[in-house]
Amino acid sequence: MSTNFYFNNFTNSQEQILIEDLVLESIQIYGHDVFYCPRTLIEKDEVYEEDSLSQYNSNYLIDMYIRSYESYEGDGQFLSKFGLEIRDQVTFTVAIRTFERHVTRVNQNKIRPRENDIIWLPLNQKMYRITYVEHESVFYQSGSLQVYDIKCELMEYSNERFDTGRYDIDHYFDNVSTTSTFVSTLENLANTDPIAQNFEFEKLADDILDFSDVDPFSENISIQDS
Repeated sequence: MSTNFYFNNFTNSQEQILIEDLVLESIQIYGHDVFYCPRTLIEKDEVYEEDSLSQYNSNYLIDMYIRSYESYEGDGQFLSKFGLEIRDQVTFTVAIRTFERHVTRVNQNKIRPRENDIIWLPLNQKMYRITYVEHESVFYQSGSLQVYDIKCELMEYSNERFDTGRYDIDHYFDNVSTTSTFVSTLENLANTDPIAQNFEFEKLADDILDFSDVDPFSENISIQDS
C-alpha cells in the first residue's frame, strides 16, 4: 500500500524553506562567528593521500553553532609513549545555505566543508582541524537537508604554511615552527629545542650510513671483478 498522497510532507518546498529559515535564524542567535580556512594542496602524494606542503591561503567569516556545548569531546588529555597528548574534540554545525553563501559563492570548488580544513574560533583563540563532515545529522527533515555537522579536533601543527591575511591565524604557530630562517640549521634547531639530540643522531648516522647503491650500511666496500 502506498503512502497517502494527500499528506505527502516530503515534496512541499515551502515547508522545507520554512524549516531552513528557522535553522539559519537559530544558528545566528545561538552560534558564534568563526573563521573557516580551506586547505590548498601543493604536491599531493597519490599513494599516501597526503600533502606535506599544504597551505592555508584564505579565510571566510561564517556563523556556526557549537554543538558540544557542555565541554570538549574526545579522549581529552592523557600520557602516551610520546608524552602528554591533548585530543580534545568539538562539533560545529553550519547551515548548508550559509556555507554556500559565504564560501561556495567565492570559491566554487568548495561545495562543502572538507576534511583537513581548519576552523579558527576567536572565542577561545583555538584552531581546530576538521576530521569528518556529516551531512545527514538531521535526517531529511521534511525531505531535505539543512546543516552540516563538522567534527573537529585541536590542530596538531606539522609545519603547515599560513597566509590567510589574518594575523592571529598566520602567526599562531610561530613559536613552534621550524620553517623560518632562524631554525634552518641543526644548530639553530638545537637552540630552539634544547632537549633535542640532532647532533648526536647525525654523528651516529655518519658512522653507519653512506647511502651507496651497492651497500648502504657500510663505508668500506670492496667489489671483486668477475
